[in-house]
Amino acid sequence: MRTIFEHPHREGAGGLFPELDVTRAGVEGLIDRSLLRSAEPRIPNLSEPTVVRHYTALSKLNYGVDDGFYPLGSCTMKYNPKVNEDLARLPGFAGVHPLADPSLTQGTLALLHKMSELLGGIAGLPGVSLQPVAGAHGELTGLFLFRRYFEDRGEAKRRRILLPDSAHGTNPASAAVAGFDVTQVASDEGGMVDLDAIAAELDETVAGIMLTVPNTLGLFEERILEVTEAVHDAGALCYFDGANLNAFLGRARPGDMGADVFHFNLHKTLSTPHGGGGPGAGPIAVSEPLVDFLPIPSIERDGDAYALGWDRPRSIGSVQSFYGNVLVAVKAYAYLLQLGDEGLRAVSEAAVLNANYLQERLKRTYELPYDRLCKHEFVLSGRGLPEGIFTLDVAKRLIDYGFHPPTIYFPLIVPEAVMIEPTETEGKDTLDRFADALEQIAVEAQRNPELLREAPHRAPIRRLDETRAARDPVLTFPFDAWETEEP
Repeated sequence: MRTIFEHPHREGAGGLFPELDVTRAGVEGLIDRSLLRSAEPRIPNLSEPTVVRHYTALSKLNYGVDDGFYPLGSCTMKYNPKVNEDLARLPGFAGVHPLADPSLTQGTLALLHKMSELLGGIAGLPGVSLQPVAGAHGELTGLFLFRRYFEDRGEAKRRRILLPDSAHGTNPASAAVAGFDVTQVASDEGGMVDLDAIAAELDETVAGIMLTVPNTLGLFEERILEVTEAVHDAGALCYFDGANLNAFLGRARPGDMGADVFHFNLHKTLSTPHGGGGPGAGPIAVSEPLVDFLPIPSIERDGDAYALGWDRPRSIGSVQSFYGNVLVAVKAYAYLLQLGDEGLRAVSEAAVLNANYLQERLKRTYELPYDRLCKHEFVLSGRGLPEGIFTLDVAKRLIDYGFHPPTIYFPLIVPEAVMIEPTETEGKDTLDRFADALEQIAVEAQRNPELLREAPHRAPIRRLDETRAARDPVLTFPFDAWETEEP
C-alpha cells in the first residue's frame, strides 16, 4: 500500500479555512529567524476524504484481539471487557491533573490504595508500589530494591543474579541495567531449574535469583520451595517474574513460595489490552525486609483521608513521574471487583484447561519436547517437520488461515520452538479451528512444501527479506524522491 506521500497531491486541500493574513515579515518580527523554515514543508495537499480513506484503509491492514485469536506464548494477548475502558475514561479519573492537591483527588487516591491492598493479597506480600509502568520496569525496580537492600546491610559485594535459561528475555537486561552480573543456570531434563546447578553457584557474591513462574516452557517449578529456601539460606533474595500470573491467579501466592519481589503485568493479566506500544503497568509487591525501600511517594491512609507520603528515608526514590499509569490501575481495579475471588480462580482454571487441551491435540502432529501437564502455555518444536520446512514457514502459513502466528523461536532452549498460549478468554470452537489449521498445515508440509515456503499467500504484505531489512532498514520516507513539481 502506498504511503500518504505517494498519493496524487494536486487535488487541493478541500478545506474551509481562509488564507492567512499574517505575512512572513510579520512572523519574522515575532520569532527568531533561525527558527523559521527556509522552504515550504513537504506536506501532501490532499482533501479530507482522501486522508480519511487512507488511514481507514491502513487500519484494516492491522490485526487485533477484536479481530481474532492471538496465541502468542508468554504474552497473554487476551480479550478484555470494553466496560473497563469506559470506566478509565470517566472524567473523575481521566481529568485528574497529577499535580492536583491531594484534597482534590481523594477518590483516585482511595482507589489506588485499595488496589495496592488487593495486589498485596493476591501476591501474599505486605508492600506494594504501583509506580512501575511495564513488566520490565517492575523487574528493574525490584532489582534496584535488591541493590539498596544489600548496600544498606553492608553487603555490596553481592553483585550476581542467578538466571535460569527458561526465564523471560527481559530478565537479564533488567539485571544488567541495575548493575548486576548475570549468571545463567541450566534447566534439567524435565525443564525444571537444576537444583544442583543453583547450589554450585550460591555464595557470598550472589544477590538473588530471578524466576519465571511458571517458566517459559509453561511448566511449574515443582521444587520451587526448595529453590527459594536454598537461595534464602545463602543470604540472597528471590525475584518472581509475574508475567505468567494467569496460570495460578487466585490459587497460589508468590509470597507463600518464597518470593521477595513479585511484579504484576496489569496490561497482561488484569484487563488492559496488551500490545500496541502501551500503556502498561508493572506494579511490584515485596516482602517485609524490602518495604522501607519501596519508591516514593507512597499512598497512605490517615483516618478517612488519603495522602502521598514522601517521608521514606531509605526509599530508592521515584522510578516514574507522578504515580505511574493510573488509568491502567483503574481498569485492573474494576476487573478485580467484577471477578472477585471465585472469578480469579476461574481465570487460571480456564487458562490451564485451554492450554492443556491444545497441547494434547497438537502433540499428535508436532513434537512436544516436554510431554507433561502444562500450565497456561506450552512449547512445541518444528524439528519433526519435513526437511527444508521450518517453524517460520508454519507461522507464515497460519496467516492464510486467518490466525495470528504464535511466538516462534522462543524460548531458546527449544530448537524450532512454537510457543502457544490460548489464554482464558477463548472458547473451544476457536481452539479447535486453530488446531485444525495447524494439523492441515502439517499435511501440506508433506504434500506441497512449497506452499509453506512461499506463505503467506493472502496477506496484504507477503514474506519479506528479513535479513536485508535488519541490515539495511528504511526508517524514514525518502523525501528527496518525492516530486513536488509537475512533470
